[in-house]
Amino acid sequence: MADSQVTRVREWIRSQRLTIAKRELWVLGREKTIVLALVIQLFVAGFSGFLVVGLVSLYDPSSIDGLQIDAAVTGDASDELQVAIDQQETMTATEYNTTEEAFDAFDEGRAHAVFETTIREDRIDVVLTAPEGSLETTLVVAESQQALRALERSQRVQRAAHLSVQPLELPPERGGNPYFDFMYTILLPLLVFLPVFISGSITVDSITEEIDRGTLELLRVAPVSLTEIVDGKALAMIAIAPLQAMAWLALLSANGVSIANGGWLFALATASAVLIVAFAVGISLVAANRRSAQLLFSVGVLLLFVLLSFSPANPANTAALLAIGSATTLTYLVVVGYLLAAIAVAGGVRLFVERVDANAL
Repeated sequence: MADSQVTRVREWIRSQRLTIAKRELWVLGREKTIVLALVIQLFVAGFSGFLVVGLVSLYDPSSIDGLQIDAAVTGDASDELQVAIDQQETMTATEYNTTEEAFDAFDEGRAHAVFETTIREDRIDVVLTAPEGSLETTLVVAESQQALRALERSQRVQRAAHLSVQPLELPPERGGNPYFDFMYTILLPLLVFLPVFISGSITVDSITEEIDRGTLELLRVAPVSLTEIVDGKALAMIAIAPLQAMAWLALLSANGVSIANGGWLFALATASAVLIVAFAVGISLVAANRRSAQLLFSVGVLLLFVLLSFSPANPANTAALLAIGSATTLTYLVVVGYLLAAIAVAGGVRLFVERVDANAL
């Protein structure tokens, strides 16, 4: 039984699939847009330490050393808001008697933002004025939101005894290192799964383009079946996705970012690539044209990840837990589940391709 399986594997290797896979990679290598994108990615990854500092500054402005925002506060609830603002490490508040004085300070650059407060029927209305169209706007708005949340929390405490209906609870305040949060919960999953999406999209383009141009039929004139053609194309796309993801993670490690469970991350990226590329193959053979196939592929993958995000098998969380080194038994079982699902889906799609091939003969 084992000898027959080895023989089948050898026959598979000697078939035209690897030739088609090499041809596919050669074609990709001649695509200047794709090569340029890879070069840019490698260049950016080489300076990922500087890149992360800039991105984290937008993700969490309070992480910027030396950031200081001066706010002008005016109106009926100036005292309450000033207390809330002064609780923020990056903000200080100055109270002004009139709105005109506050805006004079804003126009002269002595204040980065203006808070106008009004008390109406036991409600505090706040109007924020921030600089227009600059990075400073993002920083001011982000930090002002924190100050307004602090004001809301203090008002809830002060008015708790007078409330007839309990309002919804506010999200709990969380601490943590913003660099750590951004690196492992946003950047790392993006680097692991973005190559997978790109491989799936290229697969759709490759197969539908062959169909639209009629070159798929020309390839079949040679002693090559449709199944071998699709296998070769899919094999090339499945191979490059996890390799690119691991190259990204290796560059992050070279920049001082600790990445644990590299083998499990490679398995997760490979399983994801098999699933997405198999889905892309099925869509390409069913859709009427290239545009329809790309639309169905994009929407389908988006819905899949949205659904998975509500389950314990959330791929982004799984990648983050593995990289941090906090993986549990469930995390490893999720990766194994992805591998088994990849085998099942790939097998099902291949049977579908074989059926299409048989009907076309």
